[in-house]
Amino acid sequence: MAHNYWIYLLVMFAMTYLVRVLPLVLVRSRISNTFIRSFLYYIPYAVLAAMTFPAVFYTAGNTAAAVGAVAVGIIVSLCGGNLVTVALSASAAVYVISLIL
Repeated sequence: MAHNYWIYLLVMFAMTYLVRVLPLVLVRSRISNTFIRSFLYYIPYAVLAAMTFPAVFYTAGNTAAAVGAVAVGIIVSLCGGNLVTVALSASAAVYVISLIL
């Protein structure tokens, strides 16, 4: 079965565009409900995490290395590391754990 990636790309573009445009078209006034405002504020972070987190475990090729990298990334981020520091430390953790195993 041949996959037409242009169709996938077009559908992803349409969904992304609709999610961004529909609130602007449907809601003309300022949203005053604090629950809805906080919900809309955290949507991009939740979607990004939901798309990225599962891929972490499949790209390393070794589940133990992936779990170790996630643990290192969480620890570095909780200690105040920025995005580059977290990414580099998690990548180094995958490399070192893969060498050990």
